[in-house]
Amino acid sequence: MEDVVIAGAGPNGLMLACELALAGVRPVVLEQLPEPSAVPRANGLVGQVVRLLDRRGLHERLAGPIGPPTPAFVFGAMRLDLTLAEPNPLNILPVPQRQIEAVLGGRAAELGVEVRRGHALTGFAQDDRKVTLEVAGPDGPYELTARYVVGADGGKSVTRKLAGIGFPGVTEDRTISYSASATVPAELIDAETGGLRVPGHGVIPPLFHYRTEHGLFVYATLATGTGVTTIEWADDEDDDRPVTFDEVRASVRRVLGFDLPIGPPEGDGPHLLRRLKGRNTRLADRFRDGRVLLVGDAAHVHSAIGGPGLNLGLQDAAGLGWKLAAEVQGWAPVGLLDTYEAERRPVAERVVMHTQAQSALIAPGREVTALRQLFGELLRQPSTVQHIADLMSGADVRYEPATSHPLDGRWAPDLVLDNGVRLAELTRTARPLLLDLTPAASLGDELRGWTDRVDVVTGKAAPDATAMLIRPDGYVAWATSAVEPGDADRKALRSASERWFGTPVDM
Repeated sequence: MEDVVIAGAGPNGLMLACELALAGVRPVVLEQLPEPSAVPRANGLVGQVVRLLDRRGLHERLAGPIGPPTPAFVFGAMRLDLTLAEPNPLNILPVPQRQIEAVLGGRAAELGVEVRRGHALTGFAQDDRKVTLEVAGPDGPYELTARYVVGADGGKSVTRKLAGIGFPGVTEDRTISYSASATVPAELIDAETGGLRVPGHGVIPPLFHYRTEHGLFVYATLATGTGVTTIEWADDEDDDRPVTFDEVRASVRRVLGFDLPIGPPEGDGPHLLRRLKGRNTRLADRFRDGRVLLVGDAAHVHSAIGGPGLNLGLQDAAGLGWKLAAEVQGWAPVGLLDTYEAERRPVAERVVMHTQAQSALIAPGREVTALRQLFGELLRQPSTVQHIADLMSGADVRYEPATSHPLDGRWAPDLVLDNGVRLAELTRTARPLLLDLTPAASLGDELRGWTDRVDVVTGKAAPDATAMLIRPDGYVAWATSAVEPGDADRKALRSASERWFGTPVDM
């Protein structure tokens, strides 16, 4: 019997596989596609997930050392001046999804994860001990048993459907989006900014969502090449015909009121040429049904505006991985696995909220234009920018705290010890961590019963706390700012350790 089977070898499934393997559980990953998809999809990562990858040593594999937060971003096709935010929580990592999948796949292989490509989950039945799966493989159908199954198989998740988990939400039928790889005449490129000169509109910055009264236009310059995207509102019926490049040109002309002389892409590709009708916003009724769990798009789908999808999905995986491993290994406290949905569902609800709000801000109409004018005034206020930056990055997430300390339940702040070691370098193993920065450095004595599960690191730094108990997913389970923690702090530390990491071995 396998401990865990994951359906889906996209970024979320591979991330979960890595998290489980780091925790000592070797999952089997089933992927119906025989090879990784070359179809262009997400163009990068936005938000806390960039720091999460840094804390697993994956950022360096993707793009070298992590850099500073981005000075500007977009919200609802409006410029978000992040120099007004203090602190600025919004990191971006502009790498294509297939590169992210390749790095995660390589890391999973290093950790001994078995990925079975060309193997599709077709059915399952579960009881109180196991799940029996039906799988269609290259050599025919077979059965597989596992203690747990996780669906990381996208918005049309077979796992979710087989579990009978509802997926309520709304479908917007009036939007039509065109996306294409393209060539743009060099004389239209602004040498100073890299933006696109468009008569009647000035310079449109790269990757900026530019709204007109007729739709939305995005000019992208990426590692994979140049691309354009439009979104329009229309009552046309679904069109199953293959999209043509002429349709893309026509859509750009309608949105901008200018015949932009774009051409078909050069080189071997892969190139993007896509038409999408409508958009879905849906949230699973529940993220768990017995021994079956959901992560990423299998649990929630929403507009891609602002790029929140992988920030949400990969952190789902990090939040689930260590808890599921604890269940498999037998040390999980009662109810630990249930906290996965309790913590991650509200985060998904907020992503649904802000993507719907952004979609409303890019719609056509004079009323929307007036709303954008008012919203533009609000975006000159630092408090508004901070609120939105925290929302988009996920820095506003706070899981249920056990104490009144402001860091309890929040993402552990980045810090550097006096020996030059960054917190991100201490979390590569994905183990719980007690960071004791008090002068006496004696808090580790309180965790003698958890040494098989919790690492203790001492040192000096200038953080917002003198000690933190950090969960594997990067969130603080307990913190103190006392220079000499007393009995109450020590009791709270032991209580938090038992709450999240089970009964100590000396009891």
